[in-house]
Amino acid sequence: MNSITRFMTDGIAAAERLRYWNTVADEVFTGTFVNADKDRLFEGDMLSWRVGDLDMIRTRSVSATVGRRPQDSTEERVIMHMQLRGSCQHRHIGREALLEPGDFVLGSPHHSYQVDLTPHEMVVVEFPKEKLAERVPQLDDLLARRLSGATPSAHVFNDFLLSLWRQAEGSAVEDPEWAAGINRVFYDLAALAIRDALRDGPTDPTSQSLRRQALSFIDGSLSDPDLRTASVAEALGASVRTIQNLFASMGTTPTAAILDRRLERAAERLMAQPGATITEVAFAHGFNDSAYFTRCFRQKFGVSPREWRQGHRPS
Repeated sequence: MNSITRFMTDGIAAAERLRYWNTVADEVFTGTFVNADKDRLFEGDMLSWRVGDLDMIRTRSVSATVGRRPQDSTEERVIMHMQLRGSCQHRHIGREALLEPGDFVLGSPHHSYQVDLTPHEMVVVEFPKEKLAERVPQLDDLLARRLSGATPSAHVFNDFLLSLWRQAEGSAVEDPEWAAGINRVFYDLAALAIRDALRDGPTDPTSQSLRRQALSFIDGSLSDPDLRTASVAEALGASVRTIQNLFASMGTTPTAAILDRRLERAAERLMAQPGATITEVAFAHGFNDSAYFTRCFRQKFGVSPREWRQGHRPS
């Protein structure tokens, strides 16, 4: 079992960061490439680890588009993307899936895919298809479809993956029997989360469309301090209850989602525009009080806006 490897853009010259990140991405998952705004400072951090037959990364970066070319392999494999923070639009085999925190999607590395990411944190795991297909016979039908992170089983699966990474960062475990056991738990919990997501049922096209519209409206209205649930409902021609239920299916509320998007965009702006004051960034993203903005920012990211801009991150 390999020990954990960390890749960071800290210490890399600004002009070379995106080139470096593309080299890292292709090294970790062959055929992967990253595109980002060349006029904005790229920033990324990635942990890579292999446990048994699970090839895993935990990665975060600013907004980017990640793509991958089809992979030739005698062994059929599956790749899973699980959103931890931020959101993404996943495009694969003619389907699209919008992921919010906790959601996950399964894909085939033998076909190309593209992921459009906001500032984010994500876990990606590639593994042999056979072992999950034994537990989920309809696996092929589920590829490139959003699987809800709002179910109890999905919460347990998410917690398992995060605890696994805490173990990885704490100490290397070299026992092959431990790795084999972790693999079995991974496949069992993934199957449970998938079955729960299918019963949860928010993967239908109408719900997906409404989610896209709601999130798009929120993203375009973040500077409005009066943005709230009723604003989203009115813009989409839906009832407040419908919007509340929509966000409940994502495991959140409209109010929490609006705050989260504001903080995500503010974090990106802090890095992209070092000349802007903290107060200016706060007001530009719908906060009327810079002290409240700072409290919310610290609660979400573990550091103050000023520390974030200076490159300090919680361990």
